[in-house]
Amino acid sequence: MIVHHHLQVSDGLLHGSKHQFSRCRASWQEVGGVLVLSAIPFTAVKAIANSPLGETLERRMQEKKRAYLTNASLYQSLQQEARNNSFWYGENRPRWLGPIPFQYPTYLDGQLPGDYGFDIAGLSKDPIAFKTYFNFEILHARWAMLGALGALIPELLELVGGFDFVEAVWWRVGYSKLQGQTLDYLGIPGLHVAGSQGIIVIAISQFLLMVGPEYARYCGIEALEPLGIYLPGDVNYPGGVLFDPLNLSGDADGFQELKVKEIKNGRLAMLAWLGFYAQAAFTGKGPVQNLVDHISDPLHNNILSVLWPPL
Repeated sequence: MIVHHHLQVSDGLLHGSKHQFSRCRASWQEVGGVLVLSAIPFTAVKAIANSPLGETLERRMQEKKRAYLTNASLYQSLQQEARNNSFWYGENRPRWLGPIPFQYPTYLDGQLPGDYGFDIAGLSKDPIAFKTYFNFEILHARWAMLGALGALIPELLELVGGFDFVEAVWWRVGYSKLQGQTLDYLGIPGLHVAGSQGIIVIAISQFLLMVGPEYARYCGIEALEPLGIYLPGDVNYPGGVLFDPLNLSGDADGFQELKVKEIKNGRLAMLAWLGFYAQAAFTGKGPVQNLVDHISDPLHNNILSVLWPPL
């Protein structure tokens, strides 16, 4: 009888796993549609670049490129001067240990924003690797800030009673999709661009939406010239109307400070995501609800009470 019971349980788990897997499947029409839609921007760019319009735009850009290069050179010199005069750059910049004496790495010269001389593992000794690591850090910092905003706002809106989401907690959204639920944006019935799609289609769409802008940023410095677009900046800060529509880089001194603020907030967002993960694992709640619980009763709702609950 015990064996029979175990067989029933095993059969139930297997059936549940198959049912769960079936919810993760996507039809070839859905996947094909996502791939076709994602190919449209790249195909359009290529078509325009190879068309008479693209040739005209590139010719006009090339005619003005000497002036563009002169302005870009002036732009870079102003940026360098602003770094030299800034409190956040150079030898006299703030360090991560503050007034405590410490032998800081000499290869960290304070030319990049957010350089506080911290590299206890020696990962940035190679200048090429240093630039690569900084590029990756900027990338993850920006997406972490956007992700943190997306994790907090739905839960906050539902908490204040402005909207009624099917699921507002960030980690439960993916679980709801695995259960086959349809999610409406902002709690408005019928408003679901991807909310009615399967988890695989959403994952592919998210990958393409994230990789597309980053690829354009990384390769766009010269790759957009066939479209008549010249970008004056570098890989991390391309500038121009596409990447700096508000012309924040026009103020050289202010722009250098904004770079520092961006990387500081981005690092904080990456740490915040570690907290989001830990809170979800230990409490099963969202970050906003955890904050509300802590404020309402800090003595009984804190990290110690979670790790060592009272008997």
